[in-house]
Amino acid sequence: MTKLLRPCLLALAVAGCTTVGPDFVPPPAAAPDDWTSWRSADPSLAAPVGQALPADWWRAFEDPVLDQLEQRAFAANPDLRTAALHFAQARVQRGVTEAQSGPQVNLSAAVSRQRQSENAAGSRLLRAIAGDNAQPLIEFISEPFTLYQAGFDASWEPDLWGRVRRSLEAADADIERQAALLDLARLSVASEVAQNYFELRTTQRQIRLARADVAALQERVGLLQARVRAGVVDQLDLERQRAELEGLQAQVPPLLAQEGASANRIALLLGEHPGALRAELQPPAQDTRAALPDLGAGLPAEVARRRPDIRAAEARLHNATASIGVAQADLYPSIRIGAHAGLESYLGGAFTDWASRTWSIAPSLDLPLFDRGRRRGVVQLRELQQQEAAIAWQRTVLQAWQEIDDALSGYAAERQQEQGLAARARSARQAWELVQARYDAGAVDFTAVLDAQRGWLQARRDLVASQGRLGTRFVAVNKAVGNVPPASRE
Repeated sequence: MTKLLRPCLLALAVAGCTTVGPDFVPPPAAAPDDWTSWRSADPSLAAPVGQALPADWWRAFEDPVLDQLEQRAFAANPDLRTAALHFAQARVQRGVTEAQSGPQVNLSAAVSRQRQSENAAGSRLLRAIAGDNAQPLIEFISEPFTLYQAGFDASWEPDLWGRVRRSLEAADADIERQAALLDLARLSVASEVAQNYFELRTTQRQIRLARADVAALQERVGLLQARVRAGVVDQLDLERQRAELEGLQAQVPPLLAQEGASANRIALLLGEHPGALRAELQPPAQDTRAALPDLGAGLPAEVARRRPDIRAAEARLHNATASIGVAQADLYPSIRIGAHAGLESYLGGAFTDWASRTWSIAPSLDLPLFDRGRRRGVVQLRELQQQEAAIAWQRTVLQAWQEIDDALSGYAAERQQEQGLAARARSARQAWELVQARYDAGAVDFTAVLDAQRGWLQARRDLVASQGRLGTRFVAVNKAVGNVPPASRE
């Protein structure tokens, strides 16, 4: 008994003392001291630096419809729900892995009715010993009987080399990765809802603008028709104005189709069927645009920590590093300790007697000797996967700073363009009014009126488009810096 317990005691003493494989060291943040030193755009496109943006950044637009759409998307978006399930699966898998560190105990019970063969191998031995007198004993042994069995079986494999500890480390890293991917899904959903919403509102503004222009040109055609009948203007001026009217009317149907497509994309993000959001997405009674805040990119290290894709890449690297230790632990011997305690009897009345007890202790040693390099090949494979994860992390960081630079520069450029287009629209309107007055006075021909009219209409359309792009640029900045909306994972 003592000799059998010695390997068990030795395993208990050694267990937990050794963990093979490299320890994970978080990679240093590859970031500049100031984001402006890592940029390719012209210095004139430097974004203004102000207070940090809130996590619910879409509220800066002060649009209750957008706020409601975002909340509905967080609750019902299919991709977001899938990411949440992946996170839950990672947590459950961690529990499955942790269970390997403790003993496994099973309860078994059985009742069997059986009969032994009179010509079994044991009968041969009885005949050799007892000769002709063995037959009565063989017949007795071969009579049917009922066997009652019950007991506990326990087994435990001490974590001598840290295989389970490294597996738990890898599982924890996978939880962090899935949490980061869940944050990335939330950020992507919030960004896509806002972008499609701005595209929808911009299209609706363009439709409203086009219809107002059509109504104005129709009124102008009516006035020209009256002047033609009175002989004041030439028929040519009327036909030119009609051509402009037809061209403007032809722009409305594509805008209507674009409006429907944007609404469908929003519905899909909310897990709804086409047309389900028709009432919510009706054009507002009047256009209201909130002033967007100044942007602050924050410190580079803060940006690197906030980006979900960088966190996911780092967690993947951590998982790959821990997996090397799991593979290396398989190169070393393992010990499994088994034990059984129970009752066994062919007499039902004596089943619970102390004499019916059975027990066994069975430590076993597994020493890998030759597997044609399979285990070492697995170690090499895990090391290569770690190198791949390190490269992926580096590329993710570089891509993050590229996206930050592009987003901030694009936002600054769009702000400047929007201001210029607003001034252009004001000047184009004044020019059209002046040319119209001169035409009425007979100082210029109708060609000048058409040119001024085209310039004013185009300036208004360009301004509306730029204002819509400014909203999407603001969304792109929040996505680039990893401004994840708050969420509860309870």
